[in-house]
Amino acid sequence: MTVSKAKGAVKLPVDSILAGDCIEMMNALPENSIDLIFADPPYNLQLKGELHRPDNSKVDAVDDAWDQFDSFKAYDDFTNAWLKAARRILKPNGAIWVIGSYHNIFRVGAALQNHGYWILNDVVWRKSNPMPNFRGKRLTNAHETMIWASKSEAAKYTFNYEALKSLNDGVQMRSDWVLPICNGHERIKDANGDKAHPTQKPESLLHRVIVGSTNPGDVILDPFFGTGTTGAVAKMLGRHFIGIEREDAYRKVAEKRLKSVRKYDSEALAVSTSKRAEPRVPFGTLVERGMLRPGEELWSMNGRYKAKVRADGTLVGADIKGSIHQVGAKLEGAPSCNGWTYWCYKKDGKTVPIDMLRQQIRAEMVERPN
Repeated sequence: MTVSKAKGAVKLPVDSILAGDCIEMMNALPENSIDLIFADPPYNLQLKGELHRPDNSKVDAVDDAWDQFDSFKAYDDFTNAWLKAARRILKPNGAIWVIGSYHNIFRVGAALQNHGYWILNDVVWRKSNPMPNFRGKRLTNAHETMIWASKSEAAKYTFNYEALKSLNDGVQMRSDWVLPICNGHERIKDANGDKAHPTQKPESLLHRVIVGSTNPGDVILDPFFGTGTTGAVAKMLGRHFIGIEREDAYRKVAEKRLKSVRKYDSEALAVSTSKRAEPRVPFGTLVERGMLRPGEELWSMNGRYKAKVRADGTLVGADIKGSIHQVGAKLEGAPSCNGWTYWCYKKDGKTVPIDMLRQQIRAEMVERPN
């Protein structure tokens, strides 16, 4: 499946895994074409020898060639190259998430700023079940850090505030996320029963990132695709993905994994939205459409005050004239008032908030856009 921005434009290889170097692959993609990038780059752990548990069993640590660099300069050069390529393909209002450990995230953060990205948050992923520090010479490394940044300071990036608040049991989402590491049935194993990838991320982490910072239909690129967690969650949530992975073994695992993933139904993909994101409906629209008539009386929710609707969409009550917000505020002696939740009308002897009429119009806008 492919999508293109315009006639004659280079098509995006969406919902596929590209084989090769991430910098070369990104440089071949069209400019300003990606909505979100999730990057889990090499951590450059600088491990010195093998690590063993107290029972002398070997820890399956990250010692692969792809995580090894000759020097900090070599790692910085690599980081600058892929961040430059990533910024070119991000849409003007696009954003990027980068995850790392204390070995690399501070260097990556500085590079992000040097390339013109605008840091929005750093998120601490606190692991509820971290690997112990077997040598007992340091604190248990129980977290990783994610940096969320927009393409520029002026970018109007996607942030589904209400959706994340709903995920967090109705409480504003914080920048410290307590989630378990990938284990059990979610941990993908190879033919020998070993980890297919040493740094496989849990789907719960990507679920939160994707729900919070993309919309259905968006294109998410992962330049270090690994076993395909980003693609799997994107597919389930109705987003498109592009994975880039140079290691053949990881690609095969990811391809097999993605074939078994199913998209959630359309109704399940809907998320809570902010009131500010909903279409604006002037009170006058209700009058124009005859949903409320000039001269009709509105009552405050507390029943203490009433006002009449005027033909121009204003109210008059107790010699006070103005908008639904202004009249409500003056009657209550308050600095401000949300007229939509303050006023109601009477229908068949029942009190009905005027906001019900606004929601009716908004529903029509969704059903019949344009």
